[in-house]
Amino acid sequence: MSALAAIRPDSWNFPLFLHVLGAMVLVGAMLASATALVAGWRRDAEAYTRFAFWTLLLVGLPAFVVMRAGAQWIYNKEGFSGNIDVTWLSIGFTVADLGVPLFLLTLIVTGVGAWKGISVLTRVGAVLTVILLLSYVVAVWAMGAKPD
Repeated sequence: MSALAAIRPDSWNFPLFLHVLGAMVLVGAMLASATALVAGWRRDAEAYTRFAFWTLLLVGLPAFVVMRAGAQWIYNKEGFSGNIDVTWLSIGFTVADLGVPLFLLTLIVTGVGAWKGISVLTRVGAVLTVILLLSYVVAVWAMGAKPD
C-alpha cells in the first residue's frame, strides 16, 4: 500500500469521525451494560438490570445510530458501488446489520427484566449483550486491521 492511499480528502474527516465516535461509545455502552448484567447474575439483579437497560437505551442506541449513519455516509463519500468486495467492510456491515435485531431484542429483554424484576431476563440480557459486545469487538478489529 502506498502512502497516498492513507490520505483522505478533508471532506471525509467528519463522517469518519462520527462513525468512529459512535462505534467507541457503542462499545463502551455495551461493556458497561454487560458488566452490570454479569454482576447482577447472582445478586439483586433489579438494580443492575435497570442500569444496563438505561445505558443501552440512552447511550447505546443513539451511539448505534451515529455509528451506522457515519458508516453509511463515509461509505457513500468513498465512492463504493454497493458491491462489497473488501473483507473488513463486509465484516462491518454484517455485524452492524445483523446486530440491529439482536440489539433491539436485548433492549426489550433487559427492559422487561428491569420493569418486572425477572432475574432470568437479566441472564438472557447478559448473554445477548456479551454476544453483541464480542461481535462489535470483531468489527472494531476488522475496521482497524483491514484484513483482505
